[in-house]
Amino acid sequence: MTQTPTAHGPAQGQARAHFTVPAKHPMVTVLGSGDSLLRVIETAFPAADIHVRGNEISAVGDAGEVALVQRLFDEMMLVLRTGQPMTEDAVERSIAMLRASENGEGDGQETPAEVLTQNILSSRGRTIRPKTLNQKRYVDAIDKHTIVFGIGPAGTGKTYLAMAKAVQALQSKQVNRIILTRPAVEAGERLGFLPGTLYEKIDPYLRPLYDALHDMLDPDSIPKLMASGTIEVAPLAYMRGRAQPLFTNVLTPEGWRPIGDLQVGDLVIGSNGEPTPVLGVYPQGEKDVYRVAAQDGSWTLACGEHLWTVRTRDDRRRDKPWRVLETQEMIGNLRAAHARRYELPMLTAAVSMPEREVPMDPYALGLLLGDGCLTGSTTPSFASEDRELVEALDAALPGVTLRHRGGPDYRLNRIKSPGDVVTLENPVTRILRELDLLRTRSHSKFVPDDYLYNSAEVRLGVLQGLLDSDGGPVTQADRTCRIQYTTTSILLRDDVISLVRSLGGVAYTRRRAAEGRKPGRAQGRDVRFNHDAHIVDIRLPEGIEPFRLARKRDKYQEAGGGGRPMRFIDSIEPAGREETVCIQVAAEDSLYVTQDYLLTHNTLNDAFIILDEAQNTSPEQMKMFLTRLGFESKIVITGDVTQVDLPSGTKSGLRQVQDILEGLDDVHFSRLTSQDVVRHKLVGRIVDAYEKYDSENGTENGTHKGRGNAGHKGK
Repeated sequence: MTQTPTAHGPAQGQARAHFTVPAKHPMVTVLGSGDSLLRVIETAFPAADIHVRGNEISAVGDAGEVALVQRLFDEMMLVLRTGQPMTEDAVERSIAMLRASENGEGDGQETPAEVLTQNILSSRGRTIRPKTLNQKRYVDAIDKHTIVFGIGPAGTGKTYLAMAKAVQALQSKQVNRIILTRPAVEAGERLGFLPGTLYEKIDPYLRPLYDALHDMLDPDSIPKLMASGTIEVAPLAYMRGRAQPLFTNVLTPEGWRPIGDLQVGDLVIGSNGEPTPVLGVYPQGEKDVYRVAAQDGSWTLACGEHLWTVRTRDDRRRDKPWRVLETQEMIGNLRAAHARRYELPMLTAAVSMPEREVPMDPYALGLLLGDGCLTGSTTPSFASEDRELVEALDAALPGVTLRHRGGPDYRLNRIKSPGDVVTLENPVTRILRELDLLRTRSHSKFVPDDYLYNSAEVRLGVLQGLLDSDGGPVTQADRTCRIQYTTTSILLRDDVISLVRSLGGVAYTRRRAAEGRKPGRAQGRDVRFNHDAHIVDIRLPEGIEPFRLARKRDKYQEAGGGGRPMRFIDSIEPAGREETVCIQVAAEDSLYVTQDYLLTHNTLNDAFIILDEAQNTSPEQMKMFLTRLGFESKIVITGDVTQVDLPSGTKSGLRQVQDILEGLDDVHFSRLTSQDVVRHKLVGRIVDAYEKYDSENGTENGTHKGRGNAGHKGK
């Protein structure tokens, strides 16, 4: 389109523009059916006289108006070239964008064609795209930032566009999961009086989210995606309740602590065995809890919404990523063709704990716990037919020599120096007394805490001593080699299991009853079994050597080692109601070590999370929600601060968060106005009328109570 001064009328401030529509574009696509688009343009530019002859369009009049008309037709042709039709709404919005640019509003970088041709998602014969400049900037902000707030009146497409970006991210594998949530405060205490089940009661408040999903995905696929946990739709109160009972143990560098005692800044152990700080602690009140048990006997308690990182055999075979499921999502779905369905992650490295000074070599302690006599009634002794173990023990105990008494028996005698008095205590006896091991017997031995919660080297040394004395490799045809350990001490059994798990392994235990068991033979006589035997089957990760004794080590290595330790969820059973709390940790995968060295978490990784109707969150709920953010995740929060349904006196978390986070790196606030309403034009006028009334009457925005409609489609 070329612009020249007009030859007629006042030349000052007047201009003429001429535009030729290419023959491949029928004039009806430019002017609209019955010239409807042309009438919109003429109404918008009364100071310009527009004429159409054939495929020629000319405009004459005010220079500024003619220039805008020229730009408008140029932009319309750019849109039409993409195959997208122009509508009256699209023309009106294009004119509004051009006038805003002309008046210096915004940065002027986006053109109407760029806004109207930006496709987000194509589904079921329709394309979802922004329709206004602010909507485009909102969509662009979602691409660029981790947390985006979409704030504006009803009908501006805040939720609908966020949903489209979430589906796009899922389909392009940028995320593994979509989480859609909104507060159901409209029901308040009246929820209990509604008919139906709990989910039926809350369904009306989530229905707009379901409707948007059905616009963007094949309806038949949605139930499957929700059943697999790929899409979760839940009230905010449900999402926040990912918790464990206050007394549940969590591993810290100093040992186990109840989760209810943890505070922000405390260190817990992550899946890589390293300490990771606690970022948030959120009391959850009393909740129904479940006992989640694995096949190796490990278990812990968690609520129904608690999060678990799991994968199926098919996931592993196809090299698919781990998925995140809630406790309640797995109930009744724990088996696949009689095999356990859900594998749990294991520690990727031995737990790192501060090294403590110990009074005895760890390997020597393990040997004595296995084959030593620690009763204190006589000089400590050691019984073994492996000369290698005798020599190793002798070398590891300074000030002591092993004197052979015959057969497998050795006495641990103090090495006397000239001038020593007879009453000097045996060094081993003194150390056993310090460790509270003196006078323990085979059924009451244990591993002292200074060894149990020490560096990985110390823990492995104790375990190797125990396995060299009372354990061994067990080979099976066509299978990897497992390790077996036997003891009559329940305490020692549990300590061995703890040592194994702390090194990233698994341990299964079974009991062999003493009653009815055939007596053994010793020195030609029967020896009755007085205590049950506890047998522990062990698998340790590759790279961790369970034996120092050459004959056991060689057999283990020749059999190919112990294979890969694995854990699967075996059962999930109701376990009553308990006061609960949830924590968030800084670990990259958000996992922390809970009871029995199980790995669990509360944070949402690899997820696209949308909080809708956020004006109805309290400040506490908003903080809780924002700190749920996991790695490789994105959060979009939408709301209309003029439609708050919170009880009187309760501040809106959406209002407060703007004062707290505005300007924070990677957090963006997109603000939409009545000009971005994409429903009936009357909606925008209603919004403007309320704003005018509030302004004239000095009324604070948001005191007018009303139902938030951001969940309705703005397309």
